[in-house]
Formats: sequence, C-alpha cells, structure tokens
Amino acid sequence: MTIKPLADRVLIQPAPAEEKTVSGIIIPDTAKEKPLKGSVIAVGNGTKDEEMVLKTGDTVLYGKYAGTEIEIDGEKYLIMRQSDVLAILA
Repeated sequence: MTIKPLADRVLIQPAPAEEKTVSGIIIPDTAKEKPLKGSVIAVGNGTKDEEMVLKTGDTVLYGKYAGTEIEIDGEKYLIMRQSDVLAILA
C-alpha cells in the first residue's frame, strides 16, 4: 500500500529505539524511550502559504509528542505536519 500525504504533511518511519545502554544493560520494551529521529518516506505538495521543504529520504528530528502513529503492513509510521519537524540531519 502506498500513502501520499496531503498538503503540508509528511510520513516518517521512526528510527528503532535503543536496545542497550552504554554499559551493555538490555532495556525492556516498556522502558524504551520513544525515538525522536526518523526518515521521511513521503511528503505532500505543501500549501499556498507554506512551501514543502522536506523531501523523501531526509533524516529528521521531531518533537516527542508530534504526529499521529499509524500502522501499514505491520510497520509503524508517524504522519505529521512539516511544522512539527524540528530539524533535518545532514
């Protein structure tokens, strides 16, 4: 299934959560922090007031509570407005 976000929305695949700490302790699923970094999978066309700056393949940072979680074919994604993205990682 393919998804094409509308207007100024982007589809992001979150980066996997850390499995171990620096000291080698394994973190259980319930204690893992929600990742704040991910890859842009698809982008909308933007709006007349806001040009789409993000593009497919960008690695981005976003807010802790940004976006709406959706599941497609067993994979978890976030869909959010471009303005919820904090930065593009180079």
